[in-house]
Amino acid sequence: MVKFENVTKAYGSNIIISDLNLEIQQGKFTVLIGPSGCGKTTTLKMINRLVDPTEGSISFNGKQIIEFNPVDLRRQIGYVIQQIGLFPNMTIAQNIEIVPKLLNWTKAKRNERTTELLHMVDMDPVQYRDRYPSELSGGQQQRIGVLRALAVSPSLILMDEPFGALDPITRESLQDEIKRLQTSLGVTIVFVTHDIDEAVKLADVIVLMKDGKIVQQDSPERLLSYPANDYVKEFIGKKRFQANYDIDLVREIMNPRVVTVTGDKGFAESIDLMRKRNVDSLIVVDAEGRLEGLVPIGKLRDAATIQKVSRIGDIELAPCPSINLNAQAREAFDMLISEQLPFLIVVDSKNRVKGLVTKTILVKALAEVVWRNEDE
Repeated sequence: MVKFENVTKAYGSNIIISDLNLEIQQGKFTVLIGPSGCGKTTTLKMINRLVDPTEGSISFNGKQIIEFNPVDLRRQIGYVIQQIGLFPNMTIAQNIEIVPKLLNWTKAKRNERTTELLHMVDMDPVQYRDRYPSELSGGQQQRIGVLRALAVSPSLILMDEPFGALDPITRESLQDEIKRLQTSLGVTIVFVTHDIDEAVKLADVIVLMKDGKIVQQDSPERLLSYPANDYVKEFIGKKRFQANYDIDLVREIMNPRVVTVTGDKGFAESIDLMRKRNVDSLIVVDAEGRLEGLVPIGKLRDAATIQKVSRIGDIELAPCPSINLNAQAREAFDMLISEQLPFLIVVDSKNRVKGLVTKTILVKALAEVVWRNEDE
């Protein structure tokens, strides 16, 4: 997808990137991380030619990016930044449709795409398309920034600390949303952050940088389990995930507030529950609370409009990965990473739903263990 070969970027005698070799694979979520000044944002900006390298070459889908017209290249690559950059004098629909309009899409095609995208993030098109950015919350504005980047179905999206200015709850919600969209759409994302928790939660591949060079490039699991040197250990948190740590059981760290429904629930009631609890899927249980499966909101809508059914019990349920509440937290973490799961449902010995765990929950819980042990 994107390949850096012996790339150097310098401003006079100040070398920002030094002899960088990096390959970003198609369909992967690659996170560039490191301290301020390490070169991660410069690396990102060289992909869409906001910055050109001093030496070396960069290719995109097998073609040298220097051969692209910069404007044409940027129209093929989505770009999301922390400041969002929505035009305040344009409606939400107009903001989303900027690039499609530049590409001469018909009004009907633009309207259809905007409606589709707003549905993706559970924002009612009738309610939101004609509003202005000032009428939205920070989280909603950032969602529109993401949708604008997705408007022409790019194969690659660049994201430069897009959630850094948001409050923790909104930030976590948007992290979940962008990972879900990336997985479902198969798009390649290159994401810049300085937050290791965010990197672990989102990444398929983490590229840790220092002084314009790659220190370690690995999956989250390998980075945490096998840090390459003392710098990596220090950056990710000393002893954070060492295998000999006495870490918590799943039942001690899970979130017990899982949203469940039974098969007799109607669609309207279920969708209202999802909206109130800010979730995009429901866990289905039987009358005794035993896990039966998962219903994503998209499947719920399809069933209502296509199958013409109205009860949860009438839908074919999706499988729902689970883990026993007495399992080790490390086991849950390994499952989430290796199977690229957004969450695991926690069940007891009778398969009754007791809670859920996510990467974020595990990272925070395990970090607490680290600091607790260091204080002893």
